[in-house]
Amino acid sequence: MRRRHLLLSTLALPALGAFAQSPLKLVVGFPPGTGPDVVARTLGQKLGELMKQPLVIDNRAGAGGQIATQAVARSAPDGTTVLLGEVGSIAIAPAAYSKLPYDPARELIPVAEVVRSDFILVVPASSPVKDVKGFIDAAKANRDRVNFATFGAGTPGHFGAELLAEQAGFRIEPVHYRATGDAITALVSGDVGAAFVSTALAVPQVKGGKLRALGTTAPARSPLLPEVPTFAEAGWPKLDFSAWFALFVPAGTPAAVVDQLGRQAVAAVQAPEVRQKLQEAGFSVTGVGRADTERMVRAEGQRWAGIVKASGFKAD
Repeated sequence: MRRRHLLLSTLALPALGAFAQSPLKLVVGFPPGTGPDVVARTLGQKLGELMKQPLVIDNRAGAGGQIATQAVARSAPDGTTVLLGEVGSIAIAPAAYSKLPYDPARELIPVAEVVRSDFILVVPASSPVKDVKGFIDAAKANRDRVNFATFGAGTPGHFGAELLAEQAGFRIEPVHYRATGDAITALVSGDVGAAFVSTALAVPQVKGGKLRALGTTAPARSPLLPEVPTFAEAGWPKLDFSAWFALFVPAGTPAAVVDQLGRQAVAAVQAPEVRQKLQEAGFSVTGVGRADTERMVRAEGQRWAGIVKASGFKAD
């Protein structure tokens, strides 16, 4: 048994050596300046320091994170290419797309969950609706569908709106925008009636008086918007979805490399200065290791598959 452990350790050394000498590339599926990009850059700076390697951020924007996910799934499994994956491209897309160009369950290894972002239901500041109850009452009284802005078909905000409509008993018309800025502009102008946006995105718009926040999907009120009640407080405890972000590497990456990267990622995101920056940006820091992340990803895949099936949505 001792000889076997020594042999396994010896076999892992070349991979770890190559890993230590090569720059890390952290791939994120959204443009610079967006919430996921903020997470990648804040985490990446500390992670590079702890790994003692140069680290670059590679923005592969498009298709709700699917372009970035596919790129990492097809990259060399040497531990130098890492995905900042999120719930949309990992847990929702497999159920929503019949011809997804990657299989996250087979082609990617979860490394560590780093942060979560809860969602705020917002309406234009000019809307007569003041709270969740008023919104639902108005939606149910409306014979037409309620227009909901989304940041793309198959995203958490899209299915969050479907989930609310299904639970409350009204109909929605999703209006999908390719760019975050376009969706916010439509909301502010009143071209669409509502949207689920991340806490990080909602804060400046709400505090600037451009949007009104009605409720948060978080389990507790956000310290950034303490006046906004949770959906549980409003009487809808099952509306508790969030967007999680986790690191992934291609399948086949040596276990020793995955474990090292996971330990350092957790240490990086839990560093006081990193935690503070991410919390100020509207994120909840999790920082959990590989085993817990694997369980979370499996559970989330099953949960969102049920939500997608209930909605009847198919992207292709």
